[in-house]
Amino acid sequence: MAPLTTPKSGDALFASVERVNAELFTLTYGAIVRQLLTDLEEVEEVNKQLDQMGYNIGTRLVDEFLAKSNVSNCVDFKETADTIAKLGFKMFLGVTATVTNWDAEGTTCSFVLEDNPLVDFVELPDTCQGLQYCNVLSGVIRGALEMVRLLSLPPFIIFSSCQAVEG
Repeated sequence: MAPLTTPKSGDALFASVERVNAELFTLTYGAIVRQLLTDLEEVEEVNKQLDQMGYNIGTRLVDEFLAKSNVSNCVDFKETADTIAKLGFKMFLGVTATVTNWDAEGTTCSFVLEDNPLVDFVELPDTCQGLQYCNVLSGVIRGALEMVRLLSLPPFIIFSSCQAVEG
């Protein structure tokens, strides 16, 4: 029988993964969003593409997360959301999130990032009304949850602090 291992802390997970420069990451993501806006022209299409990109990333990140975090099966969806907020975000973005705004059924929630690295250096023009700049994060979580068979519903997550500065 394999020995039981305790889950790693968010800080230990963050230290265990290879990282790129935060400014390079933020600027590269901004360039991708800008190129999508140029190529697709419709903000709603950009939102869909960001979600799909995130979904594709999430289906791959979940394997690394499960391999390095030593987390066991979560008891319920609230525990899953808390694990994502405290360990998943810390491991891959270096920040933790707060889970809020649960619905009565416990199937919908919001993740609030107080310090979101994706929105550093970002100013959105008026022509980008309706752009869900951090929609890639919703897609990542959706993809990861589908890979572990926890989600077969449409996107359900709201990122409350993903609003870039409009200017």
